[in-house]
Amino acid sequence: MIPGAGRMASPVSQKLEEKLVCSICLELFRVPVTLPCGHNFCKHCISNYWHKQEQVPAGAKKSYTCPVCCRVFEQQPELKKNVNLCSVVELARDGEAQVSAAERCEAAHGELCPQHGRPLELYCEDERQCICCVCTVRQCQQHRRVLLEEERSKKEALLKESLEKAQEESERIERAMQELEDQMNSIKDSSEGLKSVIQSKFTLLSKALEDCQWQAVARIEQEQAAALGHVEEDWNLLKDRLDVLGQHIKRAQHLLACPDHRTFLQEFPLLPSPESPEVLPHMEFDMASVVKPITEILTNISRLLLGDLPDSVAPKAPSPIGQGPVHPQRPGVRVVAPLPECQLRAELLKDHRNLTFDPETANKYLELSNSNQKAKHGPRALCGRQEQGPRFELWQVLCTQGYDHGHHYWEVKISSHSVILGVTYRGLPRQRQQGHKFNIGLDGGSWGLQVREDCYLAWHKGQADKIQEQLYKNLGVSLDYGKGVLSFYGLGEQVQLIHSFHNVFTEPLYPVFWLCEGRAVTLCQRD
Repeated sequence: MIPGAGRMASPVSQKLEEKLVCSICLELFRVPVTLPCGHNFCKHCISNYWHKQEQVPAGAKKSYTCPVCCRVFEQQPELKKNVNLCSVVELARDGEAQVSAAERCEAAHGELCPQHGRPLELYCEDERQCICCVCTVRQCQQHRRVLLEEERSKKEALLKESLEKAQEESERIERAMQELEDQMNSIKDSSEGLKSVIQSKFTLLSKALEDCQWQAVARIEQEQAAALGHVEEDWNLLKDRLDVLGQHIKRAQHLLACPDHRTFLQEFPLLPSPESPEVLPHMEFDMASVVKPITEILTNISRLLLGDLPDSVAPKAPSPIGQGPVHPQRPGVRVVAPLPECQLRAELLKDHRNLTFDPETANKYLELSNSNQKAKHGPRALCGRQEQGPRFELWQVLCTQGYDHGHHYWEVKISSHSVILGVTYRGLPRQRQQGHKFNIGLDGGSWGLQVREDCYLAWHKGQADKIQEQLYKNLGVSLDYGKGVLSFYGLGEQVQLIHSFHNVFTEPLYPVFWLCEGRAVTLCQRD
């Protein structure tokens, strides 16, 4: 029988309550379900019962039975909640709760001291409990004692004060929540408005770029057509002249073959002498100079779109902790090894190029070794070498390889600072310029990164951008010719972008290096 069943008034009520008890847990149903055989159980109880039946030896057939009638089900029946039975159980629970509350109220009026069996009439402030008159003599004689009504009055005052504070705090929290809700709505409205403005602006810029692209291409095609027209005119003039000369040669050969002297002398004056051909002007098609203004604009746009804008939208993450500056002039400096195999470097290495130094361009102080893969500035390189032909008067050397399309990546290892690495057009001057030990990045056709002791300098058109970054002994260079992006990376515990140049390249680019006294550069090779 369930708790409280003995308090029911009639045998009918008792039998009814027994029908609301689960035969497994012997308690009032909790989420009652009905099996196909008609018996009811708690959903949790019957699920556990069947789970135990599933624990059969391997190979044995699983079955599900009713705990009351033992009916066997080959498949586990679907357990659906018996809504009507659930409602009846809830009514029974409510009635039981009302009876229990009434009994507790009756017990409260007749509650006695558990030690002396006397009514609890006083409150001991030291013990913080209700006591009887015997307790005041035996246990709480020296304690502070008050009547229950008086103590309740104090506690009610404290409770009212606490209630007021709780209500005030609730109101304050509700106001704060309302402010936060208003702030969220303001953020959403502001963000949506800004998104609309930004999208409109980018759409306008995209349209402007497309228009500029069309105009630039049309200008190039116009200049190309004009140049080809001039070349075709000159070609036709030369073709006509060639035909005249061909006729003259034919008549001259025929006259030379004439055996009769009189005929030869009579027809010789009739043979016109070929006129001196006009000197045709040399036709140069320098498209780079024609579109020079637009290339400068595109350089700035490329820097904004590919460099400044991504960094402003998604700022670069700070350098990892523990990646302190490396000063090679100090003893005991440790170079990070091996090189990092991060995702960025793995992508770059897909376009890795094995470079070699061009010995025909190496300054006489630069000693090349290891199959022209290492250059060192030292006095031993002086023997039998002079500054002549394509050789640099500056402490510089070009690589043999040049690139005019696609993406290319190479890595170098430097012995210390005071080194410059970069790329240049083939026409980089070989002569020394007054006031400079190098000329990489001093004109518009070369770009260089100078590795100094305390920083880097990015050189182009004679201007240098100072970059505060740690000194790396292993450096990577990425050249995306089509996009016009030249990037330098430091290879430490992680790949760190040092600087990127944005430009419109118009000629093949060759890697170039400058080495101060005692420095060495090694071109890293991969299989």
